[in-house]
Amino acid sequence: MKPIFTIHAGEYLVAAEIEKTLKNVTVWIPSRDTGIDLLLTDKPNKKTTSLQVKFSKDFNSTHVKEHLRPNIKGTGWWTLNKEKIEKSNADFWIFILYSFEKKANDFIIIEPKKLLELFSKIGNSGKTIHCYITVTENETAFETRGLNKIDMQSLCDNRYKNSTRELTKYLNQWKPIIDRLK
Repeated sequence: MKPIFTIHAGEYLVAAEIEKTLKNVTVWIPSRDTGIDLLLTDKPNKKTTSLQVKFSKDFNSTHVKEHLRPNIKGTGWWTLNKEKIEKSNADFWIFILYSFEKKANDFIIIEPKKLLELFSKIGNSGKTIHCYITVTENETAFETRGLNKIDMQSLCDNRYKNSTRELTKYLNQWKPIIDRLK
């Protein structure tokens, strides 16, 4: 039997965070899948912005070397369809990383066009895009697919520098959403 109404865990966590963080915003859930997971409006319902939510289990405890784990807050893995990103009607894509060990969320909030630019710059732009996002205890975020052992150690030691892969400016940054609803 198909349920009448369901909400994905990631969508719920993002909606809950928005309601906690953005006080003058109303969160709406579409009744069918159109590529928009959440719709936000300002309180008078005059301005809108749309979100595509991507959730991943935390791969830190299962796929990150044990000696690196204390320095990593969360690691997620997504398999994305490039065409869906290109044709996305969502204003923002939100990748949620939930740390099971720390019981904490981190959010990468990025426009689809900028997401595609990132993948293109790092050479990850085939039809299917495998995306690994890692957030460190030092509050930095990077796309880490394909990083070697030395780079991962450097990342955990807060010495890794790679502006092409860096996502820190999108980490927990709700301001672009707030600005769109002003």
